[in-house]
Amino acid sequence: MSERGEVIVLAIFPAVTQLDFTGPYEVFAALPGATVIIASTQGGTIEAGGGMTFAGVRRLADIPRCDVVCVPGGRGATDYAISDAAFLDELRRLAATAHFVTSVCTGALVLGAAGLLRGKRAATHWAWRDLLVPFGAIPDGARVVRDGNVITGGGVTAGIDFALTVVAELAGPQTAQAIQLGIEYAPAPPFDAGSPETAPPAVLARVRERMAGMAAQRNAAVAAAAERLTQGAPAT
Repeated sequence: MSERGEVIVLAIFPAVTQLDFTGPYEVFAALPGATVIIASTQGGTIEAGGGMTFAGVRRLADIPRCDVVCVPGGRGATDYAISDAAFLDELRRLAATAHFVTSVCTGALVLGAAGLLRGKRAATHWAWRDLLVPFGAIPDGARVVRDGNVITGGGVTAGIDFALTVVAELAGPQTAQAIQLGIEYAPAPPFDAGSPETAPPAVLARVRERMAGMAAQRNAAVAAAAERLTQGAPAT
């Protein structure tokens, strides 16, 4: 541990999108003196979306405090996390004393379900921005959004931009830039199709069609979570 010694918790769940947290993990792990913890409700082993597994995951309840708590996204954000009462309780507990409360991609919906985005501007994956509204959040199309001590990143690959932004807040821009250089983060994608505004119409239509399959279930899960939040009832 260095003189700083930040504790950064990545709170994950089944069917999480691994790049949502492994990208930020790579950045946070390079922060001198930082302790980066991957944790879930039960701990043990978590299977991410796509089948990759992560062993040795800590229990959220065993972590007394942290400086940064980050919730990634993925299908499990709405299939599991927003209806997991224990997960949301631990998230609220850690957020109460954290310097920064953060998310990547649809992890913002989990922050919303925990009541942590009321009146806040927030980013999430472009396809699901409207689902922030039932939680009292204000959707923002930027890649990384800061509102007070809440910092949210857009979809998946925005997690690296997000993490560098957080590091700059914790340790200064030069440290963040040194980490960026160390991991050679200099994106130069082969296609300009990374946002709905720049993707060819046929590509956008294809992706929207693919995502439509999960829309009804995700919309229903968010509506139920928002109703619980309004009524002050616990998740089930």
